[in-house]
Amino acid sequence: MTTQKYKHMTLSDRTDIQVGLENRKTFKEIALEIQKDPTTVAKEVKRNKLIKNGTEGYPECPLLKKAPYICNGCPKKRMKCGFEKSFYYAKRAQRDYENLLSEAREGTPLDKEAFWEMDKIISDGINKGQRIYHIMASQDVGVHKSTVYRYLNKGYLSVSSIDLPRAVKFRKRKKSKLPPIFKADKEGRRYEDFLSYLEENNLSSWLEMDTVVGRVGGKLLLTFNVSFCNFIFARLLDGKSATEVAKHIQTIKLDLHKAGWKFSENFPVILTDNGGEFARVDDIEIDHEGQSQLFFCDPNRSDQKGRIEKNHTLIRDILPKKTSFDNLTQEDINLVCSHVNSVKRASLNGKTAYEMFTFTYNEEVANLLGIQRIQAQDVLQSPKLLKDKL
Repeated sequence: MTTQKYKHMTLSDRTDIQVGLENRKTFKEIALEIQKDPTTVAKEVKRNKLIKNGTEGYPECPLLKKAPYICNGCPKKRMKCGFEKSFYYAKRAQRDYENLLSEAREGTPLDKEAFWEMDKIISDGINKGQRIYHIMASQDVGVHKSTVYRYLNKGYLSVSSIDLPRAVKFRKRKKSKLPPIFKADKEGRRYEDFLSYLEENNLSSWLEMDTVVGRVGGKLLLTFNVSFCNFIFARLLDGKSATEVAKHIQTIKLDLHKAGWKFSENFPVILTDNGGEFARVDDIEIDHEGQSQLFFCDPNRSDQKGRIEKNHTLIRDILPKKTSFDNLTQEDINLVCSHVNSVKRASLNGKTAYEMFTFTYNEEVANLLGIQRIQAQDVLQSPKLLKDKL
């Protein structure tokens, strides 16, 4: 397992350290779990030792002179042992880290005269249409570039960020409101594990899973793509949440189960990205009579599930980006996927995804997934397909 060098510790990492210490694990064992160097863990613990109130001034415990340097895993930690007690608390360490980081980013404060001199240099340059980098490379303003941007955003200067030449071209980066997938749930489910699983089980096909967003905050699609033939089907979700995804996946499995068709037997492997909507791993994997194996792509590697990404471009021919799905029904989505699956493809030697899928399985299964055959002359790959709904 490779270590994550040059990465700041997160609250999750610090919680793992605290739990490891309480279970009397060594720094090396903890470091392997959080993918850090053992010396990094040791420094983290020593830097954030907290002396327990009421034990200050007591003799130092001889055991604390060597690793792990704290009392978290000591069996006498709740007893009066007569020694000074030190503990490591993850939340306290995280709070101290965030405060230190905030102070570091604030930089050295300027006196009044220096501040007004900086304001004049920056404002004059921006009023001439100059870029921040050009201004700071030409004259000494006494602060870092990030400080200048912070002052602009907070309105401290005579000019504001809106006066920058390209400010109106950029939108503030949106942050996901969904909780991340737990680190423990990714163990054994990473992309390298996916490749190993395919090889060990001699599998050449898998099911890729993703989402297609309509209007931001509105309905969206949960899509599935059968890799060997690019057969795609989808479900219309009311919102982007792990609960919605789990609910619709279980509905699909139940419908197939009632028809005597085992989901996990025919789709033993599912590959998806790291979106928080896929956090309910057990609900995605467990079937009524078996279990599929879920794997996650590496972060920011959508190309690792490129088949479904390619099929999304065909869906976008009918449902362009920023199109609202709020007025659509599941029947509309089934119609869209039916037309996409009925497009003849060079990669399939002129066959359609529908033909390849039904040859391997049968038309009943395709119909259970909501997909129908569309005659070649009737295939419509444009918004005109749902012109009354969009």
